[in-house]
Amino acid sequence: MLSPVFDRFIKESPISVMARGAMERVLNPEQLDAWFDANAEQQYTKDLLFSSVFDIMSQVVCQKRPSVNAAYQASKDEIGVSITSVYNKINCIEPHTSAELVRYSVKEVTPIIEMLGGVKFDPLPGFKTKLLDGNCIKKSQHRIKELRDLAAGPLPGKSLVVYDPRLRLPVDVFPCEDGHAQERSLLDQVLQTVQAQDAWVADRNFCTRAFTCGIASKEAFLIIREHKNYPWVAFGEEQYAGETETGTVYEQPILVADLQGKKSEFRRIRVHLKKETRDGDQNISLISNIPKEYVTAEKIAEVYRGRWTIETAFQHLAAHLNSEINTLGYPRAALFGFCVALISYMVLSVITAALSSVHGSDTIDNEVSGYYVADEISGTYRGMMIALPMEEWCFFRQMTLPDFVSFLKHLSIQVKLSAFQKNHRGPKKPVTKRKKCKKSPHVSTARLLAKRKNKVQP
Repeated sequence: MLSPVFDRFIKESPISVMARGAMERVLNPEQLDAWFDANAEQQYTKDLLFSSVFDIMSQVVCQKRPSVNAAYQASKDEIGVSITSVYNKINCIEPHTSAELVRYSVKEVTPIIEMLGGVKFDPLPGFKTKLLDGNCIKKSQHRIKELRDLAAGPLPGKSLVVYDPRLRLPVDVFPCEDGHAQERSLLDQVLQTVQAQDAWVADRNFCTRAFTCGIASKEAFLIIREHKNYPWVAFGEEQYAGETETGTVYEQPILVADLQGKKSEFRRIRVHLKKETRDGDQNISLISNIPKEYVTAEKIAEVYRGRWTIETAFQHLAAHLNSEINTLGYPRAALFGFCVALISYMVLSVITAALSSVHGSDTIDNEVSGYYVADEISGTYRGMMIALPMEEWCFFRQMTLPDFVSFLKHLSIQVKLSAFQKNHRGPKKPVTKRKKCKKSPHVSTARLLAKRKNKVQP
C-alpha cells in the first residue's frame, strides 16, 4: 500500500514517479555497487560507493542540479567523503566501465520496453538493423592546469554509438579519451561485436575496406555510404533500379579486396537526387552486400535515408539532457557523463513506451514534447525526494516485471498530455540582413516600436 504522499505525486506528476521508479528498478544503489565490483578493472570501492558517484552525475545530467559540486553539497553528509575524493573518482572511471554500464542498462531496460509494446518494426525485416554514428564531446572549460594558457578549445573525448531503431535505444557505445582521434580508429572494437544477420547502417566516414569486408566475413550485412577514397572494381554495368521520393536509383555489382587481398562482392547503389544535399552532392552512392532477392535497391536507399534517427537521438541528448558537461575537462569524467546521459535517455524511452501503450504511439511521437517531459522530471525531483526519501522507493525492486509494467501503464493513464504539448513551428522564414551603423551602435527598442505603431494607425 502506497503512502498518501505517493498518491499526491502520482496525481500531480506521474511522469516524475515513472522516471524515479524506472531508475530504482533498473539501477538501484545495491545493484549498481554489486555490478561495479564485478566489472571494474582497476578502480575499487573504498570509502566512496560507485552508486553515490552515479547518483551525483545523473542529477547533473538530468539537470536536477546545476553542477557536480552542487549535487555533492546536497548530499555530502550521506556520502561521507570530500568533494576532492568525488572528483578523483569521477576523473578515473575507466572508459571500459562506462561502456559496460551502458550495455548492462540496455539488458535491464529492453524487457520492460518489449512488454510495454514499445518495439517498432525493423526497417529491414529479417535482419537486426544497427545504426552507427560518432559523437564528439564539445570543448570543455580551461580548468585543467595544462589548458589554462591555451586558446584552442580542449576536446575531452569522443565515442561511437550504436542505435537500435527497433527499440529506439542506444544499445552500445565505444568511448575514446583522445578527442582528436579518428573515428575509424575505433572500428576494430565495433567489429568485435558484429554478429550474423546484423545489418549495419553508417555514414561515409566508416566506409573502409577493413570495416566493410570485416562485416561481410562475419555473415553480417551493411549499408554504408561510399567514401570517395573507397577502392572498388566494377564487374558489371550500372543499371536503372527504380525511383524513390528523393531521386532515381541505379545499381552496379562491384568487387572489393581487403588488406589481405580477399575479395568480397558488394552492390553499389547510386541515388541521383532531385535536390542537392547541403554539401552540394547531386549523387549519393551506397555500398551493401544484402542480396537482391531479399532487399531491393530502392529499399536500401530508403533505409539509409532513415539513419537520421540516430542523429535525432543525439539532438535529444543535447536538448533534453545535459549530456556534455563542459566543466568536466578530464576525458574519463566527460565520457562517464556522456554514458550516464545515454542511460538517462533509456529511462525517457521507457516513459515514452509506457505512454504509447496507453495513448497510442502516433499521439506520443507527434504531440508530446520530450523537452517538457524532461523539464517536468528535473523540476519535480528535488521536492519529491524530500517528501519521499530513498527507502520509500524500494518496493519497485521487488515487483515482478508484469506488475511493474502494469504500474507504469496505470501512471500513464494519470498523465495530462496537454501539459507536454509540442509546439509545431511553421516553415522557416528567410533571415533578414541586419543593418550596421557605426555612429549608432545601440538603438532604443521603445522608439522603434513607437514608429511601428505610428505606421499601422489609420
